[in-house]
Amino acid sequence: MIKAGKADYHFVEVMCCPGGCIGGGGQPIPGTNEIRKKRIEGIYNIDINSAIRKSHENTVIEVLYKEFLGKPLGEMSHKLLHTHYINRS
Repeated sequence: MIKAGKADYHFVEVMCCPGGCIGGGGQPIPGTNEIRKKRIEGIYNIDINSAIRKSHENTVIEVLYKEFLGKPLGEMSHKLLHTHYINRS
């Protein structure tokens, strides 16, 4: 749909980790699968019950861009919010 121009998306995020990177990507490493399952359940419950579930609809983020960052993908937001990876092997 994106390639055909039929989807109105600005960003696409792909999460390939089991459980959405629970226990990885900076998250605490759970000791057992049961702990991992409880953590996944807790995070999904928080998301479902949140009044604001999309960052671009968060009024605090809207004010941040309006008063400081300028615009998404603009010079200031790119400088402060984007990272560059360096091969350290």
